[in-house]
Amino acid sequence: MPFASDHSIIEPAQRPMPSPEHVASMILQGFNRHYSLFRYSAQRAKVLFESAHWHGIQQLSRERIEYYDMRVRECAALLGPVLKNTALTPSSNEQELSPEQQQFWQQVKREFAHSLAGHKQPECAETFFNSVSCRVLSRTYFNNDFLFVRPAIATEYIDSALPSYRSYYPLDTGLIPALTQMITDFGLASPFADLPSDVRLLARRAIHVLRQRLPRDPGLRIGPDCQIQVLNTLFFRNKGAYIVGRFINHTTIHPFAIALTHTPSHHIEIDALLDSADDLSTLFSFTRAYFLVDMEVPSAYVHFLQSLLPRKSAAEFYNAIGLQKQGKNLFYRDFLHHLGHSSDLFQLAPGIKGMVMTVFTLPSYPYVFKMIRDTIAKDGMDHATVKSRYLLVKKHDRAGRMADTWEYSQVALPKRRFSPELLEELRQEVPSQIEETGDLIVLRHVYIERRMLPLNIYLSRASGTALEMAVKQYGEAIRELAANNIFPGDMLYKNFGLTRLGRLVFYDYDEIQTMTEMNFRHIPPAPNEEAELASEPWYPIGPNDVFPEEFRWFLLGDRRIREAFMKYHAELLNADWWNACRDRVAQGRLENIYPYDLSKRLPHRRVANPTTVIPH
Repeated sequence: MPFASDHSIIEPAQRPMPSPEHVASMILQGFNRHYSLFRYSAQRAKVLFESAHWHGIQQLSRERIEYYDMRVRECAALLGPVLKNTALTPSSNEQELSPEQQQFWQQVKREFAHSLAGHKQPECAETFFNSVSCRVLSRTYFNNDFLFVRPAIATEYIDSALPSYRSYYPLDTGLIPALTQMITDFGLASPFADLPSDVRLLARRAIHVLRQRLPRDPGLRIGPDCQIQVLNTLFFRNKGAYIVGRFINHTTIHPFAIALTHTPSHHIEIDALLDSADDLSTLFSFTRAYFLVDMEVPSAYVHFLQSLLPRKSAAEFYNAIGLQKQGKNLFYRDFLHHLGHSSDLFQLAPGIKGMVMTVFTLPSYPYVFKMIRDTIAKDGMDHATVKSRYLLVKKHDRAGRMADTWEYSQVALPKRRFSPELLEELRQEVPSQIEETGDLIVLRHVYIERRMLPLNIYLSRASGTALEMAVKQYGEAIRELAANNIFPGDMLYKNFGLTRLGRLVFYDYDEIQTMTEMNFRHIPPAPNEEAELASEPWYPIGPNDVFPEEFRWFLLGDRRIREAFMKYHAELLNADWWNACRDRVAQGRLENIYPYDLSKRLPHRRVANPTTVIPH
């Protein structure tokens, strides 16, 4: 029997090739498992809301963010043994797939597309296919021929056994019966405190709003198409549930949402009517946690939501309803489309440069691009720490005060679209995070975030009431973050920005920590005059020690800002306030941080509990 020499390599026998149909079927099964768990989480949220289990809802929201990546890894792991040691697995010295391998993966893609006929979530399944394919085939091998660069299945008018929305006709039944039926059709198990009274107040408020917006001539006010349409399932987030719908009259769409909350005795009540596009834009803001909502056909929900807020993209709505990978996919498609239809250059973002991030922007596009510097000029700060803090924000309830981000790897952009100044900055500050290949710049890791007007720039231009209101909102943002277990760390004005609707948002997460980690202290009296004048403090400082009295030294140098701050937020300079807030958080107390102005609450709800955190 011949023996192999010591220098020979015995190759493992090749296994039979699986069929393209089998591989496509395995990927679709992986997606179906993911989406069934996604829907179950929303169904579970309904039970948690009915039982007022607020911590359970927050925990469920955090866990669900991990579902997608877990299922992608799971599916890739199941495919591994099927593809191992077959002609489909490129060897380590191959630079590209063979023609036979390319043909196989193209067939897998075609089979997958064919299997989506009649599927209720085809667009999300295509994104899942891309994620699994990119995991199975490293970036060296995969290309657009194997991926769904554009959707293969149209999502308009997908039929469902259960329609995505219900319609009610107040002209036939009367407004109060229509509203009562609309609310009871959601089948909440927990009883209402006083549904008839709530519905009467809701109807009164709705009529008041409509009289202001409909024609003055009573004969023209109500058309034959008058109807109320609401999405079939509730939107759950934190301590609230929301009915989302539209009132249609003379073909005009009037968007609305109805907020449901719990009384202290754990009965459900109608809390507010959100009756404008700005109200709903705030409700679906990128500064809020993702909704938990059960949808058989997510595209139908997104199309409905876009009819309410045409200025918001489909990507933003997919993100808001918890399908952030689909949102991320659509966002990137929109970005590439914009890039192909514009000619301006990427350039360094205006404002004060940060020590952790290099930030640049495309003037014609309302987003900024943030890359972690190779050398971070902050003690104890490294790439892993920065990434962990951005992930903390992704999973945390952002309370309307922290911006969500899109995180991407291996983003290839045309080098000609980069300004010379930006190219020089990237080569100097993030050389390990870029790859220059021919006509392309590949960004190995980048965060993309909504562009806002930095607060420091706004304050430098503002005066009078505008400046005072901005400083007032700045303090409110800090209070709401603290109540939500977030200590911003670096509270300089340059780390806050104003959105289109004028809401102040925190967007620099390098130094954030949870409130429960912090130790808020008073500065002890100096033992003598020499110690007080010394360059070093006379008292020991621990790693998580914070001295709120020091905030005045770097925040309140401008007299106008100082006066406004002391008028509204003087207690933020006192360690006692911070410690009391931290203790409430440590006790598990969840404050009411409403995603709407309190003027939208029904009249008898407007007297807020003194402990309630009130947004403005």
